[in-house]
Amino acid sequence: MAPSKTCFNWSSGKDSALALYHLLQDGRYAVDYLLTSINEPLQRVTMHGTRVELLRQQVAALGIPGGTYSLSANPSNQEYENRLQEKLSLLVDQDFEYVAFGDIYLEDLRKYREGLLDGLNLEAIFPLWKRDTRSLLQEFISLEFQAVVVAVNASVLDQSFVGRSLDADFLADLPPGVDPCGENGEFHTFCHAGPIFKHPVPFTIGDPVYREYTNGPTQHGFWFCDLLPIP
Repeated sequence: MAPSKTCFNWSSGKDSALALYHLLQDGRYAVDYLLTSINEPLQRVTMHGTRVELLRQQVAALGIPGGTYSLSANPSNQEYENRLQEKLSLLVDQDFEYVAFGDIYLEDLRKYREGLLDGLNLEAIFPLWKRDTRSLLQEFISLEFQAVVVAVNASVLDQSFVGRSLDADFLADLPPGVDPCGENGEFHTFCHAGPIFKHPVPFTIGDPVYREYTNGPTQHGFWFCDLLPIP
């Protein structure tokens, strides 16, 4: 039986990279498309803040076709759902059967993602599901993936963590209560090299930037590290 056409919900970070690594070794699936959400006004990957130009270089280094869908600066859930489902509907017309995600243990998020695929004749798969997050990060490092921390939640990590390489020293320095993979949104990364890449993605590290976001009555502060593409 031919492997099933699969779209990967690509974030550009470490969990996506490790999940894709495992999925590429599973003969049941053919990952034929990487799909990423973009902050349209800023032209950056949502949540991570990575420049679209750098995302394009990353996808080219992976050698898998990729695409994006655009969101406003502060999208509602309805806007996100509409844009994603519009894009996925086009993939259904191209005989895609699965959408893969890099989520690890957040049950509510998994149910939400599965619900978004209802009615589209698509099935969600989670290659890293229920794996121990410390073991996952250690595996990521042992496989010689390379990633840089591009965003941290300022309520749990200070500015010194942004711009760092994701390595054993970073893992050792994480404060108690911070998930080793940042599964609760503590930090986000950009993966730029590893066994699934044809070549490393070149960049230089720019200055850190602090931004605050409002979600209802709650304000969240994040430190971002701007990565500058090298042509």
